[in-house]
Amino acid sequence: MLKRVLGKNGSEVSALGLGCMGLSFSYGPAVKIEDGINLIRKAFELGVNFFDTAEGYGPHTNEELLGEAVQPFRDEVVIGTKFGFYGNSGDRTSFYLDSRPETIRKACEGSLKRLRTDVIDVFYQHRVDPNVPIEDVAGTVKDLIAEGKVKYFGLSEAGEDTIRRAHAVQPVAVLQSEYSLWWREPEATLVPTLEELGIGFVPFSPLGRGFLTGTITENTQFDSSDFRNTLPRFQEENRKANQTLIDVLRQIGSKLNASTSQIALAWLLAQKPWIAPIPGTTKLHRLEENLDATKITLSGVDLEEINKAVSKIEIKGNRFPDSLLKATGK
Repeated sequence: MLKRVLGKNGSEVSALGLGCMGLSFSYGPAVKIEDGINLIRKAFELGVNFFDTAEGYGPHTNEELLGEAVQPFRDEVVIGTKFGFYGNSGDRTSFYLDSRPETIRKACEGSLKRLRTDVIDVFYQHRVDPNVPIEDVAGTVKDLIAEGKVKYFGLSEAGEDTIRRAHAVQPVAVLQSEYSLWWREPEATLVPTLEELGIGFVPFSPLGRGFLTGTITENTQFDSSDFRNTLPRFQEENRKANQTLIDVLRQIGSKLNASTSQIALAWLLAQKPWIAPIPGTTKLHRLEENLDATKITLSGVDLEEINKAVSKIEIKGNRFPDSLLKATGK
């Protein structure tokens, strides 16, 4: 597995990490614990050393699962977890933000225990809390780093101004935000800011919550507990309209003997050398397929063809419901 360094202040990680959320949260019923452990351990065998979770996934159960799974090789992996985003685990539209210093400290202690570790490699603010100055958040994490409980400070879904203000207090090693061929907003201001400041970028949902795998159609029926049922972009009419993007990826993939997933991931990896996407899956064959994307090198001509084709496509539907977009400023 190829390795990448997450900015000038971050860790060396596998070019593709593993987003663990879906093993126990958001995309239907949780997998059996033993199946989740086996998948995480198989990922490590295949070269993955970067695993992503959060205290809010489950809640808590995802951290416990990951903590148990990586025990045999804990010192060989980088774990990122998050604080400050709370709510009903069965309803992603019902939540609240809390990044007060005392909450961050409580979250840190809980995550350390659930992950069965002495230190959190990357500690992200899950979403920016408008009621707590980002300087206070950065200062609290700075103290946790000084105490040896955290190695690196990360932000998730933060804007340029927030990143700069936080970075002035405690260097931000990593930003995690959604980025893929069907959500390219970060290219406007975030990517240039990260490059300027030497901050690594960890795209979540690099396969568009499964849509870019090409396996989701207008007729797909999601489990009642799957939060994609609440996403405008996944409404039936939008799924039908957005198949145009899948058609483009299939055409390009056919020339390179690659799946739509592999083209989408290879495209992301080609954007910057300090980008490390974290696709998630519950299936071993999908894990192997995703990781094989690191073996694909897109030429300048390939990238130009992809960009030209995708630029003509208007993706239908917001990525989140209005209530979530309003509350998080996204």
